[in-house]
Amino acid sequence: MKADALLHTVQEILTQDTARLTQALAVDATTARIEVQSLLQKVTQKPRAWLLAHAAESLAAAQQVEYAALLQRRLQGEPVAYILGEREFFGLMFQVTPATLIPRPETELLAELALQRIPVTQSMSVLDLGTGSGAVALAIAHARPAAQVSACDVSAAALAVAQNNAQRLGIHNAAFLHSDWFAAFGTQRFDLIVSNPPYVAAGDPHLRQGDLRFEPACALASGVDGLCDIRHIASQARAHLEADAWLLLEHGYDQGEQVRELLGAEGYREIFTARDLAGVERASGARA
Repeated sequence: MKADALLHTVQEILTQDTARLTQALAVDATTARIEVQSLLQKVTQKPRAWLLAHAAESLAAAQQVEYAALLQRRLQGEPVAYILGEREFFGLMFQVTPATLIPRPETELLAELALQRIPVTQSMSVLDLGTGSGAVALAIAHARPAAQVSACDVSAAALAVAQNNAQRLGIHNAAFLHSDWFAAFGTQRFDLIVSNPPYVAAGDPHLRQGDLRFEPACALASGVDGLCDIRHIASQARAHLEADAWLLLEHGYDQGEQVRELLGAEGYREIFTARDLAGVERASGARA
């Protein structure tokens, strides 16, 4: 880094690098500015309010060097969540690594649909299939401490992240198991099963764009039409659901009709699809 670069104030950095990110990554200026602020917060260990109140101050030389390294990673396309090592979901802060998907705001709908079906004080058994960082499972367990939440993943690395998140958040009513979908659960049944499985078509060009390039492909793609894992879950879940229990699935923006059809073909009832805050059909569910 050139010596004069160390003279940049917080405001100069925000202005300059918001423009750089906007141009390099084709993101909107608001998103770019939030990302620059997030990187500055990591380097300074200060909240956003501090940055706003000290916009005319310059960072220390060591901080600017660290910040420049983080910015370069972002300019190369690496997701901010991986750079920071964390992402907020449902009001909780989760550790994330390249072994896990990055929790997304639209997935909060899945947790909300589950919580609507779990009474606050009732002890219910819940299973989260393909838990990744544990975001959905731990959001449910945190909001419903009387529930017993089981969560599984085929990735041992992802499970380690999820278990660490449970410990960091002090959530004790969630257990994690290494399993390829239902393989490790024998004849066990649950009062509710929830899953955010892979649902992107294997040949989808989006897999080679943006943040998706850095996320685990096995947690994103599912066959030629993106529905292989959803079909498997739907066909196997009935053997693991108590009578009248719910199955809830996140899916792609254009897969709602197909998911409803395959749930119907498997004999489920009270089939529905819910839209996220953007009005997109994001999750479907049904009773066994």
